[in-house]
Amino acid sequence: MQRRLPTIFILLTLVINAMGIGLMIPVMPNLLLEIRGGSLSEAALWGGVLSTSFAVMQFLFGPTIGNLSDRYGRRPVLLVSLFVMAVDYLVMAIAGTIWWLLVARIVGGITAATQSTAAAFMADTTPPEKRGAQFGLVSAAFGVGFILGPVIGGLAATIHVTAPFWIAAGLSLANAVFGIFVLPESLAPENRRPLARGDFNPFGSILRAFRIPLLSLPLTLLFVLEFANMVYPTIWAFWLTALFGWGPAAIGMSLAAYGIGIAFTQGVIMRYAIRALGEGGTLRLAIIAGLIALVGFSFTSRVWMVFVLLPIACLADMAPATMTAM
Repeated sequence: MQRRLPTIFILLTLVINAMGIGLMIPVMPNLLLEIRGGSLSEAALWGGVLSTSFAVMQFLFGPTIGNLSDRYGRRPVLLVSLFVMAVDYLVMAIAGTIWWLLVARIVGGITAATQSTAAAFMADTTPPEKRGAQFGLVSAAFGVGFILGPVIGGLAATIHVTAPFWIAAGLSLANAVFGIFVLPESLAPENRRPLARGDFNPFGSILRAFRIPLLSLPLTLLFVLEFANMVYPTIWAFWLTALFGWGPAAIGMSLAAYGIGIAFTQGVIMRYAIRALGEGGTLRLAIIAGLIALVGFSFTSRVWMVFVLLPIACLADMAPATMTAM
């Protein structure tokens, strides 16, 4: 059990990261309407701005965070990020203006750019032949987070619209304290490398990655798929509010159903799919499923159609883990 505690910490970190997103999604329409007023469409526009700022910070600082972990180790990067994330959620809980929310999302995007560091820890401590399964667990952890986050966020929002942020802050802080006691350093000093000026340039990191043989196509596919999948966290709550008049609790339950599907897909279906179809066949299946789901959602006019398409959308989540392993 002692040897499993670091892996449990890594998976909990990923779960809490996903929970932080899931906690927020159900309450964003009501939160933005309360803070800023105006119409639902204006709130959706600001919701897009907040999501974009979060994603831009992840893009800009993802390589930097990863390179810092290559230089100073995985442990300090992961622990510091969790502590800063806890403070960031506290800021969101007490934010009284849209600008404070924007600042919090910018900081949150920086501190949440640790997925590559968590994946690097798993790679450091896992034999190559078992990494595909381990990366499946990483994706499953995100699925579990998406189950718990929307449910907790939707239910907590019935108490107060800022209650989910207080919960997220407490979970981040508790996990950071847990990590202090159980997380060892996985990167040996002789495997660390000095920082170069180019390490802080995300475009430079991308160009270097594209020069690696056979890597440019999977990276391009990963970008396109992740770009398309951002439609879910960005507009899902606003879409269901506008289309069916749902509140935070109902939106949270729909996202929880999606999270259950992702966890089952990553933890069970993906293993059998890779055995039967291989990594390439599994990737093609995931891409086709994603296309069917997104086109189907665009024509949805009944509640039952949402829940018919959700399992198909979950199959698309095999693609990122498969390409990461490849």
